[in-house]
Amino acid sequence: MVAYTYPLLNLFWTMLVLFAFVMWVYLLFVVIADIFRSHDMGGWAKAAWLVGVLILPLVGLLVYLIARGGRMAERSADEAYRRQQEFDAYVRRTAHTDGASPVDELAKLAALRDDGKVTDREYEQAKEKLLR
Repeated sequence: MVAYTYPLLNLFWTMLVLFAFVMWVYLLFVVIADIFRSHDMGGWAKAAWLVGVLILPLVGLLVYLIARGGRMAERSADEAYRRQQEFDAYVRRTAHTDGASPVDELAKLAALRDDGKVTDREYEQAKEKLLR
């Protein structure tokens, strides 16, 4: 064979095979994640796709990509959007902000103090808590 007589060609072939294997493993993980992320399939359909992808890896991947590959990007984008929304909600809950700045909160506290609904001591305690 030509690759054995030229060591550089042998190295190139080995790198090509290694790259193809890594690409196949990555694609296998992406497809399996997409199978479980898909909400439009029932449990039996997911099990059938999973068995098909794991038993006949190359053919199963190709068939899955042909049959359901068009919506993989949409499902992935929907999942990323959902995670971003959850993270934003978590940050809002943790930061205790509803769009109001500390200056607005201090103005509300001052108005409450001026109306007599909050004592000076309560006002100072709330102000210290806001400014921390």
